[in-house]
Amino acid sequence: MLFREIIGQRAIKEQLIQSVFENRVSHAQLFLGPEGSGNFALALAYAQFISCTDRQTTDSCGVCASCRKYNKLIHPDLHFSYPFFRGGEKEDSMPDLEEWRDLVISNPYFDMEEWRSRLDAQNKQPNINKAECLNILHRLSLKAFESEYKTMIIWLPEYLKNEGNRLLKTLEEPAEKTLILLVANHQDQILNTILSRTQLIKIPALTNQDIIDYLMNTKDLPETQASRIAYLSEGNLQTALNFLKEEQSDNFHHFSSWMRMTFADKGAQIVTFVDEASKLGRENQKNLLRYGIHLIRECIMVLSGMESLVHLQSAELDFVKNFSRYMDLAKAEAIVNELEKAHYHIERNANPKILFLDVSLQFVKILKFNTLPAGTQYILN
Repeated sequence: MLFREIIGQRAIKEQLIQSVFENRVSHAQLFLGPEGSGNFALALAYAQFISCTDRQTTDSCGVCASCRKYNKLIHPDLHFSYPFFRGGEKEDSMPDLEEWRDLVISNPYFDMEEWRSRLDAQNKQPNINKAECLNILHRLSLKAFESEYKTMIIWLPEYLKNEGNRLLKTLEEPAEKTLILLVANHQDQILNTILSRTQLIKIPALTNQDIIDYLMNTKDLPETQASRIAYLSEGNLQTALNFLKEEQSDNFHHFSSWMRMTFADKGAQIVTFVDEASKLGRENQKNLLRYGIHLIRECIMVLSGMESLVHLQSAELDFVKNFSRYMDLAKAEAIVNELEKAHYHIERNANPKILFLDVSLQFVKILKFNTLPAGTQYILN
């Protein structure tokens, strides 16, 4: 991973590069940033820069033997640890290494949902367990083969829990020329004993302009569409990519039709929709529900008198304006709540036909209520 391949984050890149040239490389560092900010990509680029045998003033050379191996994630002195999903005889993360490499190379801005989907983990819970901690310690005990440093990148140390205390001595006093880079999203979920032994590198969310430029330059999107997606993604590049997939899968047609038929309480159409939705596949179902959440939140913006902040294309904007006429804030909030619950249960492998039928019936109940003051809670039996 080259620094120039990372979106935005210019100040962080300069800080990391300067630390290498000034010989201020801390042995244990925590790259803390929100999802989709590029904190994993920055850690990987930093490790590659340190290992590069022909560093440039602003980046790795990209062509030396070390860089070529880093580009394929096969450098013998580069190690990874990450949450895995136990199953069969799998005790640690090593059996998933090839899938991991493929995911990182294809999308270094991935999140837990994409990792879960890649492994088809369904409702299994991710974990960094005792065996994985022992595996980390074993790999860190090895001598460097080619580089000056051997590097361990630990993705999401939030999943270490109390087993993470096994790593404290190594974090505090590692072997010489050992670099441990932790990449996290939530500081409050990390063991305090680990936090106190790492140098914190705070990474901000991407700016809207960073995401706009990326979508226009790499996805050939017009500026209006790129601006709308950037606004909705709230600085998370992975969310922006998910929105792009959703648009390409025509979720607007599916969701707007769903809302209209439940508003009109057309039972036969609802049954047909439920049957079709149950066959979409889990990822497409999740995308549809996520899209619906964001579209109804735009209705909330309209209902709150903030229409000028709504960034939607013409068909979506027309739908939001028209549908908002038949709702109030309480109805919109109730619909969002049902969509969020449905998304949660789809992730955990709920029966899609039962789920979509239940959600549809809840929508019918919500939309049949008379308009109530904002903040009113709907109680659905």
